Amino acid sequence: DWCILGHMDAALLDAVEINPVMPARASIIWLHGLGADGHDFEPLIPQLDIVERLGVRVVLPHAPRRPVTINAGMVMPAWYDIPAADFSRGQDSEGIRASEAQLRALIAREVTLGIPVARVLLAGFSQGGAIVLHTGLRYPEPLAGILALSTYLPLEDRLAAEMSQANRAIPIMMAHGTQDPVVPLQLAEQSRERLQQAGYHIDWHTYAMPHAVYPEEVVDVRRWLMLRLGPVKSR
Repeated sequence: DWCILGHMDAALLDAVEINPVMPARASIIWLHGLGADGHDFEPLIPQLDIVERLGVRVVLPHAPRRPVTINAGMVMPAWYDIPAADFSRGQDSEGIRASEAQLRALIAREVTLGIPVARVLLAGFSQGGAIVLHTGLRYPEPLAGILALSTYLPLEDRLAAEMSQANRAIPIMMAHGTQDPVVPLQLAEQSRERLQQAGYHIDWHTYAMPHAVYPEEVVDVRRWLMLRLGPVKSR
């Protein structure tokens, strides 16, 4: 059941939404990368085979359009501005926190639709992955997991002060291409190490690929999502 959502609430981002036929029992909110939109990962969802099998609703929001400094100020869908090629310098903390607020609003919407917050999983690619890492680690209630693809941890110097105790044990999968020319592998490795030093367990994967998603990676992502969102075990 594919539909394009034009949210009535001005605070909620417009999104592509993929619903199972049965009532949804879990949700994935999946954020795209810079310059893309919610349709970018739409073709990937059937390959994961989780919507009907697990009763998962997938929400693919569109980022707001804004000028992006590194792209000569061109206006495009972006979760935050990127001032320089070195992502760790001069970060757009205001834009990152604005996107965090928008993602929190989407999580709250899933809860109002009857999905327990512990069954809401955050996923993202590149810029979208940075936002789900930033938001999930700070979220005040335990989430189902964070899937962070070809990305890095933004505002890492603020993590120690802002991390949520509720998500100290959150499952995190990070995956990255060894030939990524956009988000260097070294930056992703530094992010992983910073998270591990902070006490998080990271399910880390690398692939011989550029800034992309490859079939081998899709297999691993599907396996990880099945573990995170599979049938609720009865006691």
